[in-house]
Amino acid sequence: MTVSHPVRTYRSDENLPREEQLGWKIAAVAADPVEVDRDVDEMIINRVIDNAAVAAASLTRAPICSARAQALDHPVSRGGVGATVFGLPLGTVTSPEWAAWTNGVAVRELDYHDTFLAAEYSHPADNIPPILAVAQHAGSDGRALVAGIATGYEIQMDLVRAISLHKHKIDHVAHLGPSAAAGIGTLLGLDQEVIFQAVGQALHTTTATRQSRKGEISTWKAHAPAFAGKMAVEAVDRAMRGQTSPSPIYEGEDGVIAWLLDGPDGRYEVPLPAPGEAKRAILDSYTKEHSAEYQAQAWIDLARALGTERPELRDPANIDRIVLHTSHHTHVVIGSGSGDPQKYDPTASRETLDHSIPYIFAVALQDGGWHHVDSYTPERAGRADTVELWHKVTTALDEEWTRRYHSEDPDEKAFGGRAEITLTDGSVVTAEIAVADAHPLGARPFVRENYEHKFRTLAADVLSAEEIDRFLGLAARLPELTAAEVRELSIVANPGVLDAAPSPRGLF
Repeated sequence: MTVSHPVRTYRSDENLPREEQLGWKIAAVAADPVEVDRDVDEMIINRVIDNAAVAAASLTRAPICSARAQALDHPVSRGGVGATVFGLPLGTVTSPEWAAWTNGVAVRELDYHDTFLAAEYSHPADNIPPILAVAQHAGSDGRALVAGIATGYEIQMDLVRAISLHKHKIDHVAHLGPSAAAGIGTLLGLDQEVIFQAVGQALHTTTATRQSRKGEISTWKAHAPAFAGKMAVEAVDRAMRGQTSPSPIYEGEDGVIAWLLDGPDGRYEVPLPAPGEAKRAILDSYTKEHSAEYQAQAWIDLARALGTERPELRDPANIDRIVLHTSHHTHVVIGSGSGDPQKYDPTASRETLDHSIPYIFAVALQDGGWHHVDSYTPERAGRADTVELWHKVTTALDEEWTRRYHSEDPDEKAFGGRAEITLTDGSVVTAEIAVADAHPLGARPFVRENYEHKFRTLAADVLSAEEIDRFLGLAARLPELTAAEVRELSIVANPGVLDAAPSPRGLF
């Protein structure tokens, strides 16, 4: 049974007891030693594979090269054996907070792993790199690792269900810092008091504005969740040494709710598992078939179907306008409702194009699909017929699609909308889609076979067939892995792959 916890701001003279603070309740969930259900085990395995897939495809991209170089410039800390770095030999390790950093960037760079959308947005697999890094460093086994990941997903997704950050232009990783700290607490079997302090510190150090996802989107978009994971590792370390954090961090008179969110009059109801209840939130999340913002997934599927069925729609000479009627979020974040001219700029960065549904719809319509590299190249974005078609695509806010987007009923929750394509001859083509094909309720829900195929496809150019098989075999036994095997839960690039990539120098 899930318990709903009321959360609001308290004046300092109201003296909110620790036991009634959200941070303490989060810590209680993390410290509760419940068994992980078998179907949750299986989904965690899927997401570990998914993370490795997108990381493999990112190994030579600039943000990952930079983060990897930073990690390698830091020696292993004295308290453990260190943690592996994606792409490097298994014997090459770094301190866990830096492994969390570089692996977190690799997982996030292509915007291609799992998602959960409710009051807030999230990519809950961002919890895996910091929890795995600590598991490797501290010598935890597979069962402890699975328990930690289940907690990370549970806490982040429960916060996402209840507390909107984007409404106040706060980046969504503010829910990730506390969840990763809680997950590490579960992994290590820490006391509730220690986890409570770590959760507060992690939240306090990971609140930032959403400008990282606005306008000309920079490479920091990939670094932001990795930074939150790194801060969570460091917060746990400080808490284990007896250091305390601001309290009450959520409810305080000068706390997060009062000054960053809904203010002194704000009220939230945060659902958390009851004592003894299994952590099953991961089953409500969903991954991506395409390397693009999640709100674009269903639109890619619709566009590729339309372009295949009606090839004449690919020619801008036949199109007067395309209007995508969709949710408020899609309209204002990745649609024309954002007011961002960069979303129509053929010279925009990959990160910006990834957050432009007019661009994504036009390319998927013309190409009949989506590719994590080819769909974003300057040549592809600058193609004359694509630019012409792209600039005929706008979004429109639709109240019903917005309602469905925010629905708590999983059977009607939707992330798509209705496309109205007006041709130059005056005829209109309409089509709609509620969820992506890969969604649990979609036309082709992702199962283990799909996750493994995604990994094999994305890793084919950088990992050997033997390495791909080794990793998949290890991941499939995740809950039964020994501590030594957990330390091998990484991917090793083919010889020469990373040598050919840049290794930029900085301060360290």
